[in-house]
Amino acid sequence: MNKTSAYEFTIIVPIYNEEDNMDRLEKELSAYLKESSAKTCILFVDDGSKDKSRELIVDVCRRNEGFYYIAFTKNNGLSAAIKAGIDTAESEFVGYIDADLQTTPEDFELLLPYRYEYQLVMGIRTGRKDSLGKRLSSKIANGFRRMMTHDGVEDTGCPLKIIRTDYAKRIPLFTGMHRFLPALIQLQDAKVKQIPVRHFERIAGVSKFHLWNRLVGPFMDCFAYRWMKKRYINYAIGSDNINRNNQE
Repeated sequence: MNKTSAYEFTIIVPIYNEEDNMDRLEKELSAYLKESSAKTCILFVDDGSKDKSRELIVDVCRRNEGFYYIAFTKNNGLSAAIKAGIDTAESEFVGYIDADLQTTPEDFELLLPYRYEYQLVMGIRTGRKDSLGKRLSSKIANGFRRMMTHDGVEDTGCPLKIIRTDYAKRIPLFTGMHRFLPALIQLQDAKVKQIPVRHFERIAGVSKFHLWNRLVGPFMDCFAYRWMKKRYINYAIGSDNINRNNQE
């Protein structure tokens, strides 16, 4: 049995070369599990780390109840790590947070009250502690993405998100998918709620983002999304005789 099925909420934490953050991740995530308003577990996804991250992940999961992991055989990128976590989780809801802890798991408590009313509940980073260059490139990329997708989302780059798992599992996988989660969810006629959350400086480790994957790459991905949107198939089954409870 998949152990995440015993929980209501699975928090996916993609990891790539974050050995310097693992101690803090363990402390903050384990503290949050004790106070979460939903029965919650943690799912680390090691994205082919080349440092000691995987070894530390295994140790963390051994020490803490409700901590699990999957590990790629090679580096596949953030979108693949998030999608693999979604595909693995069997809880009713899945969430996502970055390993750099520039957002805090405590702020999931701001999002959880809306989980039954909205298929995606996500944060908007307030008082951002990023560099001027990073904030500017993020603002430009967000503006272009909104123009191309019409998703109405202010801060798609905020990693703090809660998604109904059945909707999340229908999200198509492509490189850069993580930037388009709100737009992709809306293809399923889903509702999105945005909530202000706190933002902090990165204390340890090194950012994996630069000008190309923060600005140029997302511009190209917008055109890929527009192409896919016209061809996306969204259907709902009204009745069947396959499931025992539905047999006439």
